[in-house]
Amino acid sequence: MLPIALERFMSTRVSLFVTCLVDQFFPRIGLAMADVLERIGYECEFRRDQTCCGQPAFNSGFTSEAREVARYFLKTFEDADHIIVPSGSCSSMIRHHFADLFHRDSGAQKAASELGTRVYEFTEFLTSVAQVDDVGACYEEVVTFHDSCHALRELGIKSAPRRLLKNVRGLELREMKRVEECCGFGGTFSVKLSELSSDMLDGKIQSIVATGASSVVGLDASCLMHIEGGLRRRGLPVRTMHLAEVLASR
Repeated sequence: MLPIALERFMSTRVSLFVTCLVDQFFPRIGLAMADVLERIGYECEFRRDQTCCGQPAFNSGFTSEAREVARYFLKTFEDADHIIVPSGSCSSMIRHHFADLFHRDSGAQKAASELGTRVYEFTEFLTSVAQVDDVGACYEEVVTFHDSCHALRELGIKSAPRRLLKNVRGLELREMKRVEECCGFGGTFSVKLSELSSDMLDGKIQSIVATGASSVVGLDASCLMHIEGGLRRRGLPVRTMHLAEVLASR
């Protein structure tokens, strides 16, 4: 059964910003996020004209291009009450770095700062706004959790995903020893510094395997994609899952 007293959320609408990777490669994550939100009483909308948050261009030094993408994002979501994102890195980009992009445009910077207060990483929204730790999920597996860098270090998200996982029926959470270490993806970092990225991934995979978990769960499709590639190349039978997929399981 779902937690008590969810009726107060029934008329609340949220906007989904699904991110580029989810939209193009992992649409199941976006669908899972919508499923969970609707299950606890929210009405989800997907604005079809949404594109990117501008993070890839921003991280690569293309500030002007990132600014134009960010400006379009502000226009697309300017009237959204809550914007839910299945990614710590994209959430952080919008909340913390849009202001950097518009430091010479006070009007746009003010709009970015105001909109940033309405942007939430998925698990952050569930636990802090909806105040739900139990979404009625069931997933009978042993899992380990990977803390992605932006969610952990820039958004301070640590306990929320673990509280949600611990309330999943049949799930056993086993923490890895190097849980807070980067997986080595870092966007273009994994391309520009591929050898260092591979070494970092080796350490992460060793930590995952040592737990004996059958699945590694995370908040960012980018980290999970990188980890999954390493697991496949090594022939390891460990599945990668976004937390939204786990919470959507019944």
